[in-house]
Amino acid sequence: MTDPNAPFDNTKPPQSPAPAPASGQAGGTTAGMVSAESADAKTMAMLAHLLAIFTWWIAPLIIWLVKKDQSPFVNQQGKEALNFQLTLIIGWAVGALTACILIGWFILLAVWVVNIVFGILSTITVNKGLPYRYPVCIRIIK
Repeated sequence: MTDPNAPFDNTKPPQSPAPAPASGQAGGTTAGMVSAESADAKTMAMLAHLLAIFTWWIAPLIIWLVKKDQSPFVNQQGKEALNFQLTLIIGWAVGALTACILIGWFILLAVWVVNIVFGILSTITVNKGLPYRYPVCIRIIK
């Protein structure tokens, strides 16, 4: 406790409280995941998720290969986007193989909707500088 009658000491910078850890983020647990360390890392990770909606696995692969050694956040989120797109390829294949018995068309539609919805959710979350984990994703690339 300081004395209220003591003169004000402006030689010490004020201490700001540490930011609270992010918990309960969209997409499941964030244990062991890192947050964005720079605006460039946040932008590249966001692009990996956003461009995956339009280019499937190609953009996340390129971004991950180019930036993985420069930023742990981009490394983590690039792998996450790439793994999700590889999981969707399996869904596309199952849908295409079963399209002749009509159920495949519903599978293809579901995969298309899941790609758009989770792509948008991941882009919004990563744009805030927070890590995102897809709830339905086979982790092929570790």
